[in-house]
Amino acid sequence: MDAQQQGGVVKKKETRGRKPKPKDDKKDEQHHSSSAKAKKSHQQPSVDDKYTQWKSVVPVLYDWLSNHNLVWPSLSCRWGPQLEQATYKNRQRLYLSEQTDGSVPNTLVIANCEVVKPRVAAAEHISQANILLCDLLNFNEEARSPFVKKYKTIIHPGEVNRIRELPQNTKIIATHTDSPDVFIWDVEAQPNRHAVFGATNSRPDLILTGHQDNAEFALAMCPTEPYVLSGGKDKSVVLWSIQDHISTAATGSGGSIIKNTKPGDGNEKAVDGPIVAPRGVYYGHEDTVEDVTFCPSSSQEFCSVGDDSCLILWDARTGSSPAVKVEKAHDADLHCVDWSPHDDNLILTGSADNSVRMFDRRNLTSGGVGAPIHKFEGHKAAVLCVQWSPDRSSVFGSSAEDGLLNIWDYEKVGKKVERTPKNPASPPGLFFQHAGHRDKIVDFHWNASDPWTIVSVSDDCDTTGGGGTLQIWRMSDLLYRPEEEVLAELEKFKSHVVSCTSKA
Repeated sequence: MDAQQQGGVVKKKETRGRKPKPKDDKKDEQHHSSSAKAKKSHQQPSVDDKYTQWKSVVPVLYDWLSNHNLVWPSLSCRWGPQLEQATYKNRQRLYLSEQTDGSVPNTLVIANCEVVKPRVAAAEHISQANILLCDLLNFNEEARSPFVKKYKTIIHPGEVNRIRELPQNTKIIATHTDSPDVFIWDVEAQPNRHAVFGATNSRPDLILTGHQDNAEFALAMCPTEPYVLSGGKDKSVVLWSIQDHISTAATGSGGSIIKNTKPGDGNEKAVDGPIVAPRGVYYGHEDTVEDVTFCPSSSQEFCSVGDDSCLILWDARTGSSPAVKVEKAHDADLHCVDWSPHDDNLILTGSADNSVRMFDRRNLTSGGVGAPIHKFEGHKAAVLCVQWSPDRSSVFGSSAEDGLLNIWDYEKVGKKVERTPKNPASPPGLFFQHAGHRDKIVDFHWNASDPWTIVSVSDDCDTTGGGGTLQIWRMSDLLYRPEEEVLAELEKFKSHVVSCTSKA
């Protein structure tokens, strides 16, 4: 039992795709992996076969898709502020990271992303770059997308496991690494650094202390106040307020997050910076806390999930003990949680039991264990990330170690769908499946500025031996608009084609 516990953390990190390996190890792993795949090839289609099938239907299923190869894996991806709106595309910040093997520093990357607007097909304004049509029909998996340009590099003290942006000012972000601390960065004020071996770390604008052991993944920023929430291996949930350290300018168009201080120039010998102590530390979990999230309408209410299979709701106004503790919310470790921005009663959880569950906080348990109102079972491996869509209240996404990003609509659960031999039954509620990644999808993020646009990132260690894939995509609106509206448009298009044919 002790041996299993000692090896449990390492195993979890590897299966979740969180640690890059030395290149020699990658080659050995690829050799063993290829032998295993050869043995299984007669049993089921390979990853490459499924991927080839997916590529063949991309022009039909997607309004826009851009593929960006990453030299080093990124374990998190987040949208930043929108910078510019143009006729055919918008420019927006994108946050990601480079998780290296130590030959060069780990970095936090701030990129500029050009987001093509809906229904801008092979428009003349981008035809010179041969971009959109190429991306949709025959993109190169090894190439970097011309839509994504690196803007700034921050040398991060340790690998970046999680990135979260402050909703009140998305130029301010928090990061988790393999340490007890949370780092706060004003990305616009931070100097641009050159990531070379031996370079000193960038200096965080704030350091949030309070954990007694490493806090690696569980991280959230409050939608209503400048509060930060974290969970860690010490089984605690920690809450901070950075209100006193935010200047008036930082909540508006720009400015530093720190009063009367300047961000480091990169020459400091140690990671230091202004330290913020916690407002509260909350205990109730019996194992590592894997994810946390705020109630969208309250800075005092939040929830957490962990390796103890528990979902816990907290209310900072009533003390440091759980407000509600849901035992056995899943049949295995819980990896992720998200609270609906549209309905304060609905909470999503994702687990190593391959499922996503939806809970109503008015009726969380039955017989002492978790009583979800819906179970969504469309993944074949552990679910790593769940997030509600900002565009439709009943829609959410989930990504997993099976390399799939599923889009669900809980309002479709229970509705009759016509089945044919060529269209077998799909899991209730599933209405779109993004299969563009060939390895575990470690993070994704809906774009609040461009409806139905998603950025997703995979750690490709198992399939290619290293690196990662970043994809920015938007499904065709024919898939989610009202059926009557879509049919009317298709009929109009059909009439147009017939008219053109008769004239020819």
